[in-house]
Amino acid sequence: MSNLVKRSFTLAGHRTSVALEREFWSALEAVAARRGLGLARLVAAVDAGRGEEGAPPLASALRLLALAEAANRD
Repeated sequence: MSNLVKRSFTLAGHRTSVALEREFWSALEAVAARRGLGLARLVAAVDAGRGEEGAPPLASALRLLALAEAANRD
C-alpha cells in the first residue's frame, strides 16, 4: 500500500493532480504558511517557476522545495 496522498490543483487553467508523501504535504503547508500563502498558491508558484524545457516534474520540484526549506531552517 502506498503512502502517497494525491491532491488536485488548477494550474494555468488546467486541473492536475500531484501525489506526495504526507510528510512532504505537511512540510509544504508549513512553507506556504510562513510565506503567507495558501497551499494552492504555493504549488502554482512552483509550477510557474519550473520553466518549460527540461523542467523536473511538479512532484519532484515540490519535494525539492520542501527539502531546501528544511535545510534552511536547520
